[in-house]
Amino acid sequence: MQKVLELKSITFGYTKNRLLFENLSISLQKGELKAIVGASGAGKSTLFELILGNLDPLEGKIEVMRCSEVFQDPYSSFHPSYTLINQIEDVASLRDLEFYLKHVNLDKKLLYKLPHELSGGQLQRASILRAMLMKPDLLLLDEPTSALDNVVQLDVMKMLMEHLENMGMLLITHDMDLAKWCADEIIEL
Repeated sequence: MQKVLELKSITFGYTKNRLLFENLSISLQKGELKAIVGASGAGKSTLFELILGNLDPLEGKIEVMRCSEVFQDPYSSFHPSYTLINQIEDVASLRDLEFYLKHVNLDKKLLYKLPHELSGGQLQRASILRAMLMKPDLLLLDEPTSALDNVVQLDVMKMLMEHLENMGMLLITHDMDLAKWCADEIIEL
């Protein structure tokens, strides 16, 4: 299996007196889905910022292959004055668009609208669509289905899991039942 993420002895805190992580190590390979769970303020989203390179660890090393992320708030994921299709085309090939549209249960004509013209659930499915079209080695999922109803949530998670052979996934969730259902390993912060 190919390693897509390696965190080696990461130590991080916004101040040296108050660390979020100390000596944290995580390894993820293609075909694996690991869930990160923890209380608010435990550092789940900060961990993603470290992986994305937006923050630097105080100690340790992070090795990451090509990744994309699905944020919890879909409205912050898209520029408000460009159509969704333009924003997707900027970062991804549309070659498998029809396939993923079907699996995220999204009507293609919605992609020609501005973000504010869609519901939160529709916009979150568009965010997942964009992330999948980017063909990442690592997919970072920050509460990706929290804005979706239960039926669509299940369909989207099944679709994501069907693509595990092509990537590794790191999932932040507050839903322990979801984590137990889909994750190979649960990491508690």
